Amino acid sequence: METTQESFLKRLIRGNQKTLTIFALLVAIFIITGLVHRTFWSSGNVTNMLRYAGLYGIIAIGVSFVIITGGIDLSIGSLIGLTGVLFPMLLIDKMPGAPVIVVIGIVLAISVLIGLIHGLLITKVRLQPFVVTLCGLLIYRGLARTVANDQTKGFGNEFTGLRETMVKGELFGAIPMPFVWTIVIGIVAAVLLNMTTFGRYLLALGRNEQAAKFSGINTDRMKIFAYMICSLLAGFGGIMFVLDSNGATPSKFGNFYELWAISGAVLGGCSLRGGEGAIAGVICGTALVQLTTTAVFFLGVPDALKWSVMGFIILLGVTVDEVLNRYAAKRRASAL
Repeated sequence: METTQESFLKRLIRGNQKTLTIFALLVAIFIITGLVHRTFWSSGNVTNMLRYAGLYGIIAIGVSFVIITGGIDLSIGSLIGLTGVLFPMLLIDKMPGAPVIVVIGIVLAISVLIGLIHGLLITKVRLQPFVVTLCGLLIYRGLARTVANDQTKGFGNEFTGLRETMVKGELFGAIPMPFVWTIVIGIVAAVLLNMTTFGRYLLALGRNEQAAKFSGINTDRMKIFAYMICSLLAGFGGIMFVLDSNGATPSKFGNFYELWAISGAVLGGCSLRGGEGAIAGVICGTALVQLTTTAVFFLGVPDALKWSVMGFIILLGVTVDEVLNRYAAKRRASAL
């Protein structure tokens, strides 16, 4: 019988193989597009792609924890809209003069509370994640429009230092700060997922919830924590996005951002069935989505097709994951 350690090593190798495949595809698209259109390789364009890969990577890492449990979170975009409106409102209108770190703490606390509510509704009331987060998508968008009185909220000429430090600056003059944030968050998330009891329990829950329960794992608690992490990073993403844009219009800020997050996580190796996922793969998957949409623009594909491209990318990722899972299952069955 296969030991737990051997099983873990096999999953780790398989996860690294997926990450390497995504990374190879990333490099291939980057090289091919650059050969066709040399300005694609310009430092300005590369920096811009890294900046947005970092911004979307933050929320993709968050949703990967939920996907690993076999769940989904469709409310990310609306939560970004809500936190993106709340942050400048609190700093400028409601709490002028308050320390920035305090305001950030309040916004993140609200985000965590929302994730807690999601988790409780899913685990204790036994509602489906799709239903809970779909309702959240509508509720948080409505709250954002209500608290802002449907008016755009921003920083104007204030807090330029904060924006430079958090988003607009570059580490070593080359690496955009959002990408640095994603790498830091990714390292923490990878350690949490791969080197802690919580991570092992989370993966076990995603693979087989009933077996996890019989093993003594508090699966409800694991799910609640996963949704809290997802909402926490969505809230932090909302702060980063509004600092990047210098303003948030509550009716549309963050619209469809959950699609970018989910597509990055799925392309990065997170199975929608649950039980599989590698943070390095999620970062590569998010970068691949950003790279592909930028390549589409440089190759002259109409901008109106951008969403079609994203839909195709998600469909392709899910299809490949399904085919590989079936192939792996057949090989395991034939080996018995």
